[in-house]
Amino acid sequence: MTEAAETIRLFVPGRLCLFGEHSDWAGMYRSVNSKIEKGRAIVSGIEQGIRATAEKSDRFIITTSPDFPEEEYWECEMDTAKLLETAQKGGYFSYVAGVASYINDNYSVGGVKITVEKRDLPIKSGLSSSAAICVLTARAFNQLYKLKMNVKGEMQAAFRGEQRTPSRCGRLDQACAYGVKPVLMDFDGVEIDSREIRVGTTFHWVVANLMASKDTIRILADLNRAYPFAENEAERRVQEALGPENRALVTRARELIERGDAEGLGRLMTRAQEIFDAKIAPMCSELKAPVLHAVLEDPEIRKLTWGGKGVGSQGDGSVQFLARDGASAALLREYLEKKKGMPSFTLTLKPGQTVRKAIIPLAGFGTRVFPATKCMPKCMMPVYDTDGVLKPALMIMLEQLLEAGIEDICLIIGEDEEADFNRFFAPLPEEQMEKLPDSRRAEEEKIRKLREHVTYVYQKERLGFGHAVWLTRSFTEGDPVLLLLGDFLYRSGREVNCCRQVIDAYKECGCALVSITEVPLSRVVHYGIVHGVWSNSEENLMKADRMVEKPTDDYAREYLGVRNARNEQKYYATFGQYVLTPDVYEELEYRIRVIGKPSEGKEFGLTAALDAVREKNGLCGFVPDGESFDIGLPDAYRETVWRYAGPEAK
Repeated sequence: MTEAAETIRLFVPGRLCLFGEHSDWAGMYRSVNSKIEKGRAIVSGIEQGIRATAEKSDRFIITTSPDFPEEEYWECEMDTAKLLETAQKGGYFSYVAGVASYINDNYSVGGVKITVEKRDLPIKSGLSSSAAICVLTARAFNQLYKLKMNVKGEMQAAFRGEQRTPSRCGRLDQACAYGVKPVLMDFDGVEIDSREIRVGTTFHWVVANLMASKDTIRILADLNRAYPFAENEAERRVQEALGPENRALVTRARELIERGDAEGLGRLMTRAQEIFDAKIAPMCSELKAPVLHAVLEDPEIRKLTWGGKGVGSQGDGSVQFLARDGASAALLREYLEKKKGMPSFTLTLKPGQTVRKAIIPLAGFGTRVFPATKCMPKCMMPVYDTDGVLKPALMIMLEQLLEAGIEDICLIIGEDEEADFNRFFAPLPEEQMEKLPDSRRAEEEKIRKLREHVTYVYQKERLGFGHAVWLTRSFTEGDPVLLLLGDFLYRSGREVNCCRQVIDAYKECGCALVSITEVPLSRVVHYGIVHGVWSNSEENLMKADRMVEKPTDDYAREYLGVRNARNEQKYYATFGQYVLTPDVYEELEYRIRVIGKPSEGKEFGLTAALDAVREKNGLCGFVPDGESFDIGLPDAYRETVWRYAGPEAK
């Protein structure tokens, strides 16, 4: 087995604090004064950020691509003392040097060369461009040297690295590691808990640079006087505003985001600004912010927004508004830029896109279950379902897809196989219908309705799994699609079937997803194996960092074991259900149409394309609560027929 690709692509966005400014550092004082309330904030990555490539190197190097507007270059030995010397000087390179020094102190690594290709993130606008480059540096080391850090680990490395610079970074800055999605963060002394928030509707934020000035260092110094112990009424009001009142506001904001109540969230933004002005602003003259308040009170702006508030440390730096809709956001930007001379950008948070389409590759003779396949396609072999009805396996698959909310289903078949499928979906002759009892007539009606959801795509050449998937690109129309293997049936361990579980997991993670299941080390050679780090406490959602097709035992033991909370090493194979996003199809298009070189012998594999997407845009692994049953091998099919329905079958 060979190592993963030598060059990786990275994107890390800037971050916008939607609610809870200042509560990150305020919550840290709980280490000294336990009566201080825990900090709480909602932070989101934005659509602007830093894009780069990274590769291993003998030294630490950061540079820019040839088409970058201004050339930037700095390099250093992977020597902590020399890296710290640059980190402590301040400036742009200090951030990457600080992170590199932290990584060098805590891990056994070599160097990294980072080439910045694009940076559209505004600097010094309360959006934490410094945190973005710190997270990007930590992620480069993590992925290239397989350090097995999860998102929180990358955030920690970025924060510790930035602490080695003169920057006064906050604990919420590194939330950009999660990407463009809202994150709820709790701050309890030095401990941080972070988790993603579901988005209930499309929210349109507009953020603008007030083109004024503020002294962030003075703001922080003045507010810190209220901690760790309040000595007068003004300081008690600051602790109250950043403590219990802030926690109640942020908790309410989370509810409104998940519910999809934009109007209520806008009102809450206005309320948050009122509390800030009444209880926190009196501590520092910088927070009077006349420009900010003039913009917030502008009647033309109020017509287009549900509410607004300051950004970051507040003051006359930047402002954020929640627009009433997309059209209002466009008008607001035009007004701010043309009438106020304030450059702006949008942040659009959308609910996790659900999956309404599915594909099932079925082309092929089924040689391993011949001669049964001489009279029927493999997917038509009968299985006793959990409802007590003997059905073709395909019918069970289709019913589960519709139950999971799928509306359109594409079957990938051979041209010579269409007659077999049409025969199944064709109406039963009247004389045969009359012989059926009522219960079986109901099954015929189900088959008729199933046909309404089915489309065929024909695979003329057998050029691999990835090629079969690629043939459905027109069917998907750029939407995410659920992929099922045609050789398996799935039985859920809960009321929600496995297809629905996978779709819900995709809505949570928002990127291409592969379902996985635990297998013993002795069996890894038979499967595609996924490695990563768990993203949740349930240990069923994983941020994948490697996919390897049929590895040896030794390779899997060395590189592919996943540690659980009990420090046990487990191995996870593909479960046979995937959510494919448009970038997967783009990668297949590139491999089939542009390169034209198969990844697996004479075939175009899906695993290689998924692994490439993982490097560029991320990939999640998800463990459904359920079991898969093989119908593609004689012994496995016998076991499926015996066990699939289970003792609860009617």
